[in-house]
Amino acid sequence: MTLLSNCTTYKPIIDSAGRSGTFPESKAVEITNDIQHCSTLAKQHTNGAWESYKLIHNWYIRPQTLWLMPKLEYTERKLIKNCLEKRGHAVLND
Repeated sequence: MTLLSNCTTYKPIIDSAGRSGTFPESKAVEITNDIQHCSTLAKQHTNGAWESYKLIHNWYIRPQTLWLMPKLEYTERKLIKNCLEKRGHAVLND
């Protein structure tokens, strides 16, 4: 299980030069703190075993069934991205 949890670690790509327009000043100085805080919040509100199963499902089970099964979305990634965007960072990857 530990091996799979390392694969599911989300590393967002953030455009630190721009800002979303909702804040008068750049929030780039807070990136490290915000990433750590949002990651901690997301881990507290998701099930690690279920997130690991989603990884296995999407990368190993779906190809074996010729992609007939629907793709499972990663909740942790979505929570981190939403958290960072609400804090004024432009997240480029999904």
